[in-house]
Amino acid sequence: MRSEQSGRVASGRSSSGRRVPGLGIAVIAVMLAALVHTKAGAASLSETIDREIKAVWSREKLTPPERSSDAAFLRRIYLDLVGMIPGWEETTTFLADTDPQKRAKLIDKLLADPRYGRHQAQVFDLGMLTRDHKLVDGTVGHRTRGRFREWLARQFETNEPYDRIAAKILQAEEDGSQLYFAVYANTDEMVAAVSRFFLGTQIQCAKCHDHPYETWTQKDYHGMAGFFARTVSMEVPGKPEVTNQKGKQYLVGEKEVGDALFSLEEIDPKTKKKKTIPIKPKFLKGDELKEPETPQDYVEPKLKPNELPPKPAFSRRQKFVEWMIGKDNPFFAKAGANRVWAQFMGRGFVHPVDDFTSANTPSHPELLKAIETEWVAHKFDLKWLIREIVNSHAYQAAELGDVKDALPKFFERAPVRPMSVEELTSSLQIAMGLGVEAALKTEPNQQMLQHLGKPTDGQGRFQGSLTEHLFFHNGDGFRGMCKPGKGNLAEQLLKGTEDWSKKVERMFLSVLSRPPAAEERERFIQYLGADGNDPKLAAQRIEDAMWVLVSSSEFRFNK
Repeated sequence: MRSEQSGRVASGRSSSGRRVPGLGIAVIAVMLAALVHTKAGAASLSETIDREIKAVWSREKLTPPERSSDAAFLRRIYLDLVGMIPGWEETTTFLADTDPQKRAKLIDKLLADPRYGRHQAQVFDLGMLTRDHKLVDGTVGHRTRGRFREWLARQFETNEPYDRIAAKILQAEEDGSQLYFAVYANTDEMVAAVSRFFLGTQIQCAKCHDHPYETWTQKDYHGMAGFFARTVSMEVPGKPEVTNQKGKQYLVGEKEVGDALFSLEEIDPKTKKKKTIPIKPKFLKGDELKEPETPQDYVEPKLKPNELPPKPAFSRRQKFVEWMIGKDNPFFAKAGANRVWAQFMGRGFVHPVDDFTSANTPSHPELLKAIETEWVAHKFDLKWLIREIVNSHAYQAAELGDVKDALPKFFERAPVRPMSVEELTSSLQIAMGLGVEAALKTEPNQQMLQHLGKPTDGQGRFQGSLTEHLFFHNGDGFRGMCKPGKGNLAEQLLKGTEDWSKKVERMFLSVLSRPPAAEERERFIQYLGADGNDPKLAAQRIEDAMWVLVSSSEFRFNK
């Protein structure tokens, strides 16, 4: 199997060094040998991934892909784990490294990098809340989500288990976590959002009628709604959502009473409308919630403006959370495993990731089950799962191949995807030689959000638009960054004493994370050196050369 993986597993074999009273040296040696044999004989998840993926390639008579080049892997892993391309020094160091374990070591390094938590927060924020979902007051959400992203980043950076992150979001008690219920502020939105993201199930179709193709009924839908019917969110005045930026903070509470109402076909003779009855909360494919009766003399307290109701004696939402992350839940771990796989492999075993149905069956059911089982056994350790996926041959496959699909169903080629607008914004700072600190401080501006904010919906349907093309090639934003100045790469090249061959190589390594091909090197040298020592023309030509690279499709995508 892959040398990186074998080396990584082997590096964990160490004894505590403690003496064991009452046992002879020979007995201890036998015990240690048996322990080593057990560890060596157990396949890692990354090995299981490769075995199952290769089995499907063989069944489908597909040509296995080549291994990605070091340069392609480097760019891919940086974008996937920390949300920006590698800098020039990082690139040159990695490409020059001859250690056969360097990929596995880099993966561990990036998973420990603070940028990992920040990037993972961006991915989950957009997956949960989408780009432009409006808050309850009509404010467009993506401009006021800094508090939520900061909270998410802390969870991922400290490697909080995935089930605990999900529970905290729905409990909405920690500062920063409450925005979820400000975005999904009514019961119907809560049901659709929670079942879609956390359970991989589209149940909203059963709101008005039984699902025509699945087993979901209206009572299933309204049974889910019963868990959220008492949830309320409200703005806390005067507390900014993001430091030094206009925004809002929300708190979330839960009433003591309130039910989801289900309309019967029977007409009420008094109101001439369909009769409605309260529906008890019911777990999907499970039982109704058992809850204590509310005292008949209970009266809802009168609340002051911007005041939450008192914490209920019995929380329906908390019972839903306990069921959702419970070990017997048939949806949660499976949906989460499928979503994380899709994040790094381009598509889920079930695709789209939030649409598990009887007709939309997994492409690799045994592998999905193996990942789900192992992840639960590792207590929803997200870094562990990501490490196993990206250490696999499947993830490290080349991006070139015969298949034309953007997201190959059988993973016979690495997916090619456009950068998100956040990745693109940060990567521009890195490509221009301005460093990680600048990349972390720079946020997408309104124009970038407008033209580049929706590069993909996670289903491989990205199409470059005319407005995007014009923004890249006719706007001042990208071109302006290529002008020599403020210590950027263009200025460094202009003032540098290296020959043009080395300058061209640095351009390519900085922007595209690879050295130039022979023809590229020759043509760039010819263009850049055409005007001798005229500093004004040299500055213009360096700007032109940098702009050609950053406006190319190769820079726009993860390849």
